[in-house]
Amino acid sequence: MHLPTVLPLFLIPFAAAIPSSAPQHVFSNPPAASRASLRIPTVHDSAVQARRILHLSSIATFSTVFPASSSSGGPAHGTENRPDDVGGAPIGLMEYYASCAPRPYDPTFLAVNIATPIKNAAAGSNVTLSLRYHPPADAPPSDDMYTYSPANLPRFSLVGHIEAISAQELKDHNVSACYLEKHEDAVLWTPGNDIHTSWWGRLVVEEVYFFGGFGDRAYIGWIPVDEWRGVTEKEVNECRLVGEKAFEKEEL
Repeated sequence: MHLPTVLPLFLIPFAAAIPSSAPQHVFSNPPAASRASLRIPTVHDSAVQARRILHLSSIATFSTVFPASSSSGGPAHGTENRPDDVGGAPIGLMEYYASCAPRPYDPTFLAVNIATPIKNAAAGSNVTLSLRYHPPADAPPSDDMYTYSPANLPRFSLVGHIEAISAQELKDHNVSACYLEKHEDAVLWTPGNDIHTSWWGRLVVEEVYFFGGFGDRAYIGWIPVDEWRGVTEKEVNECRLVGEKAFEKEEL
């Protein structure tokens, strides 16, 4: 005698609630042998997506690590009154940036000497800038709960070091205008202001970690820095992420 295979009644509502688009791999890509039936973007495709996000956005999370108390001058670090026990702890704070010529792949920012990330970087901290994609406000609606799920949208981190932008480069490429086009309010703390000492800098990207979304439909992993830098402006302009309007040539 064979009993029929049925779901217990108390499980039926939960089974019915699982949409057909539910991911089979969430936080990692499937083994290579099982990818044949899946359309997972290539590393280059993913680099283009990440550069598109860098182009669209202008705010990210700037992460650094507090130096050991002995190297930071003790708890009274200037006027900060930093606690002794945060040495070695990471901290992530919102930061303005802009993608500007001549190196749009290395984010430009205003470095304010009194800011915690700049002080930590000056003390030798590694630097990471983390971004995620935000669909536009006019993105078309979707019946699929995963289409705009933040867990299924691309995000990435840029690892590197800070360097100052030379006066000649600032002049030749009008870097300040590029930055202030994105952040008008930042004019208050541009170099030469009466509030804080500041200077123009960039994050020189050395490593890129990309998390494109669910592992059965997006690339998850490292993007070589040459691939990151090699993405063309044409590719950035023509790339469209979920929720964006289709590309039209007259946009260029």
